[in-house]
Amino acid sequence: MAIKNRYDFVMLFDVENGNPNGDPDAGNAPRVDAETGYGYITDVCLKRKIRNYVELCKEGEAGYQILVKPDKALNTKFTEAYEAEGLKTKNKGKNPDEVKRARDYMCRNYYDVRMFGAVMSTGDDPCGIVRGPVQINFARSLSPINIQDVTITRQARTTEGRQESGETEMGRKSMIPYALYRAEGYVSAALANKVSDLSEEDLELLWAAIINMFEHDHSAARGKMCMRRLYVFRHDSVLGNCPSHFLFDKVQTELKEKGMPPRAFSDYEVKLDDQMPDGVEVLIKL
Repeated sequence: MAIKNRYDFVMLFDVENGNPNGDPDAGNAPRVDAETGYGYITDVCLKRKIRNYVELCKEGEAGYQILVKPDKALNTKFTEAYEAEGLKTKNKGKNPDEVKRARDYMCRNYYDVRMFGAVMSTGDDPCGIVRGPVQINFARSLSPINIQDVTITRQARTTEGRQESGETEMGRKSMIPYALYRAEGYVSAALANKVSDLSEEDLELLWAAIINMFEHDHSAARGKMCMRRLYVFRHDSVLGNCPSHFLFDKVQTELKEKGMPPRAFSDYEVKLDDQMPDGVEVLIKL
C-alpha cells in the first residue's frame, strides 16, 4: 500500500581527510562553488550510495532490484519487462496500455524506480516515465572548504623504461581536511499514490540506507565519511501541512568558535527547534 503521509528530511554528514565527490572537469578534485568556496556534493552521488546499500542488504529479494547500475543496458531491462508481462516486443510503445503495464512492472520490481523515478522511454520497448516521489537536493558544506593537493609516490613503475631507470612514479590526490555537509530531501505521498506505489516499508529502508550508506562505501580516496544526523518531518496528510523550507529552518548549525577552520563534528553546534506546526512531527532517526 502506498504511503499516506508526506515527509521532508534533513541529513548532516561529514568527511575527514578525503574527497567526497570528485569533479571530472576539475581533475577529480572535490566539487566547490567558485564564488563562495563552499563545497557541494551532487544528488546523483548520494543516490548511488543509497542504491548500493539497498542492493547489498536486499540482494536477490523480489521487488528490490536496482535499475541504475552497470550490469546491462537499460533497454535490455525494459525488454525483459515486456517479456515478463507477456507483451509484444519491439512495438516502439505504440500501445499505451502495454507501456503502462511495463511501467507498473518496473515499479514493482525495481526499488530505485519506486523511490527516485526513471526515464524509461528509450529503445524498442519503452516503459514510460516515472516521477520519483523521493527527491534529494545537492549537499552543501556548512563552511568554506580547503582543498589540498597531496603528492604521492609509488614503487611500481608503469613502463619497462621507468623500471630500468628506477624513476619514481609520482601522483596527486585531492582531499579536504574536514567538512560538514547538509542535504535536504522530500517524499511526496501524492506521487507515490499516483504512480510508483512507494510503501512505508520502502521508506523505512530508505532511512536505514541513508544512515548506513557510508558504512559500506569506505575507500582511501573518500577518507572518513560519517552520517551524523537525520531529521525526518512527518506530515499527517498526503499533501502536507506546511512548506518544506519552514521545516528545514528548524535545523540550524553553527560553528562554536568563529574564525577557526572546523576539523571535527564537535566544532559545530546543531540546534533543533522541536516546536512543530500543527499536523507535523519530527522524527530523530540519528
